[in-house]
Amino acid sequence: MFWLFLIGSIGLVLIGIFGLITRSHLIKLLLSLNILETGINLTMIVLGYQNGGKVPIIHSLLDLTKPINFVDPLPQALVLTSIVIGLGTTALALILIVNYYYKTGKLSLERSENEKENIDE
Repeated sequence: MFWLFLIGSIGLVLIGIFGLITRSHLIKLLLSLNILETGINLTMIVLGYQNGGKVPIIHSLLDLTKPINFVDPLPQALVLTSIVIGLGTTALALILIVNYYYKTGKLSLERSENEKENIDE
């Protein structure tokens, strides 16, 4: 199961990078960035997983005289923080895209023929 999630997360990262390289539509670029972020988050969770690991909460029912295989909580905390930051940056990017659309009337980064002629002159 570990390898399935690892291959899936690497696939998401590659799809996100492909979308960032090949697309010029702003919404598609933002979607590609979110897919890339999701792949990176999934990779961190997969690499932080331990088979048979226990929840890292110490309570009275645990026998602390025996060694316990705890799951590392750091990757989970980092991914949770990354999700919140990703939500904020996505909202900001959508606001910037809407403002760009109102000013230019388009959502693509490619230059129109009229713009190309003005640059050549």
